Amino acid sequence: MPYQPPWPPTSTALEAIHKSSVVPVWLPWPLPAGWLVTGFGEVGDQRTGGRASVVALSGPSLVEGPADLLMIAEEPGIGLGAAFAGLDGPDPGSGFDAGPPNAKIQVLGHPTAMWCVNGQADRAVYAGEALGNWLWTIAWPADAGCLIALTELSLIDARDHDLDVPFGAFSPRLEE
Repeated sequence: MPYQPPWPPTSTALEAIHKSSVVPVWLPWPLPAGWLVTGFGEVGDQRTGGRASVVALSGPSLVEGPADLLMIAEEPGIGLGAAFAGLDGPDPGSGFDAGPPNAKIQVLGHPTAMWCVNGQADRAVYAGEALGNWLWTIAWPADAGCLIALTELSLIDARDHDLDVPFGAFSPRLEE
């Protein structure tokens, strides 16, 4: 399935992905202080709907400077998260969850285990499972990954809410 051209950060784009996606559209809510939604993307077509969704965010890192974050939900085997992580296969790979989780985030009010995945050195990658789909968080620069490990992110499915989302400039991360 093709990765569709990414959508700009607008309420119209949020509504479009809301209507087309068959997987969750994960959004940290409330957003971390100073963070903005900077775009959307999906894999799928009009016939099957969006089988993977991505929400891009940008804001201040906990360490220093600006950071980018992608929140990805996808059916197993789609490969969008792995592609953004810089992996060869479609999924995190065998044994990625072979120990205790490196982080936990709240997904729809439930603690969800996330494991570090070895990808590219310039980014931090965590993967887990939520509602039968892969859940990926990918942060640039790599030290921005502490946002996942050290903060209490709480994810909601944006398809289930009518939100007043703050938008920022389009993220070039969606075009990588």
